[in-house]
Amino acid sequence: MNELKRLSIRHKETSLTILSTKNLGKKAREELAANYSQLERYIQKNKLFYSSYEPVSVGSEAPRIAKLMACASEKAGVGPMAAVAGAFSDLIGKFFLEKGAREVIVENGGDIFMKLAKPRKVGIYAGPSDFSERIGFLVLPEETPLGICTSSDSVGPSISLGKPDAVTTLATSSALADAAATAIGNAVRGNSPVKKGIARAKRIDGLQGVLIIKGGEMGAWGKLPQIIRTKSADRKIKSNTPA
Repeated sequence: MNELKRLSIRHKETSLTILSTKNLGKKAREELAANYSQLERYIQKNKLFYSSYEPVSVGSEAPRIAKLMACASEKAGVGPMAAVAGAFSDLIGKFFLEKGAREVIVENGGDIFMKLAKPRKVGIYAGPSDFSERIGFLVLPEETPLGICTSSDSVGPSISLGKPDAVTTLATSSALADAAATAIGNAVRGNSPVKKGIARAKRIDGLQGVLIIKGGEMGAWGKLPQIIRTKSADRKIKSNTPA
């Protein structure tokens, strides 16, 4: 990945790692801050948007990021904030593409947006599971743009009502993949948890596929990139980076 420039940007609670053929530096920071501020102002006037665990409709006056989160959460059947990390990855990734980047990868706490110019490996971190960091995806350029997001009960700060080590979802929208990962993760519990998670995934419109890891059990559904054995991904691109 030496040909990609690395940029880390942070604004308040959002921290992004960006790998791209174009280093936008200050412009990228300004774009992140602008979207963050728009979302903050919207939440101040619409408290339910922040607190709800169910979809919340938004009006035409809502900023782009709120509309993106609302659309994703509606499809997944969860609250809008379940899509916030993926939404930031989406918007900043598309900002780089609009500014002429040929290739861009945006990682936000393990929630990834990618538009590739060559094949890349993405490792999956699944906490205590034996599969953790031993499997991943080989993503091809023609499979992008792509959102890859992970929800977990055993890793990081994500709120999950289920007990998965990793639920990794894929969609053209990172916001949708993010919301879907939460919805599916909530279903991974009780008897046959992986089977329940896959059944939930099948009901989410627009979701391309899911890979679920629970202890020593793994299940997959949908259209996924090639699953590979790996001990390391390209410059440690991981879905579900530990906090």
